[in-house]
Amino acid sequence: MSSTAAPVLPISNPQTTAAGGGAIEAPANNPAFRAFINNLSASLRHGLDQRRPWSELGDRSAFSKPESFSEATLRVRKNFSYFRVNYYAVVSLILAVSLLTNPFSLILLVGLLASWTFLYLFRPSDQPLVILGRTFSDFETLALLSAFTVFVVFLTSVGSVLVSALMLGVAVVCLHGAFRVPEDLFLDDQDNSQATGFLSFLRGPAASATAVPTVAARV
Repeated sequence: MSSTAAPVLPISNPQTTAAGGGAIEAPANNPAFRAFINNLSASLRHGLDQRRPWSELGDRSAFSKPESFSEATLRVRKNFSYFRVNYYAVVSLILAVSLLTNPFSLILLVGLLASWTFLYLFRPSDQPLVILGRTFSDFETLALLSAFTVFVVFLTSVGSVLVSALMLGVAVVCLHGAFRVPEDLFLDDQDNSQATGFLSFLRGPAASATAVPTVAARV
C-alpha cells in the first residue's frame, strides 16, 4: 500500500503589504516606536510619582479670598510650582471627559494622531508611502498630513472641543491657585523638581536614557 502524503498547510506572511506591493513593517516591530513608547511611559510614571497628595490640594481650611489681583497672581504662581503635576492631571481629566462625551471628535483625533505617527514620524525612511499604487514622497506625505490636520482641527468639532476643554481646565487651575493659600506649602524642592517635571520627556534629557534608532526618526 502506498502511503498518502500529508497535506501541505498554507503559511501566511505576517507582514502587510501596501497597494504598490512593498512590505511595510508593523508598528509594534519598529524599534524607534517601541523606544518612544517605553520612554513616554517611564516619563509619565516618573511625573505621576511627583504629584502632591490630593487631600492637600483640596484642604478647605487653606482657602481664602485674595485681597488683590497681585496677591492672586502670586498665589497662582506658587501653587502651580507646587501642584504642577496635580494641575496637569486635572486638565487631562477634563480633556478626556470632553473627548469621551464627543465620540466623533475622539475618533477623528485618534485617526489624526495615528496618521502622523505611522505614516510620517515612525515610518522607515527606506519605505515610501504607497496609496492605490501611487508612491508619495516625504514632502507630499507631509503636505497631505498637514492638510488633513487643518481639516480635522478647523473644519470639524475637534478644534472647538479641545479649545473649550483646555480653557475650562485653565480656568479651574487659576481659580484653585488664586484661592488656595500657599503659606503652608513646602516650596524648598521646587528648584529640583523643575528639571524633572511631569513633561520632562519633551525636554530631551530623558531621551538620552533610551537610545532611539535614527533610521526611522523623522524629526
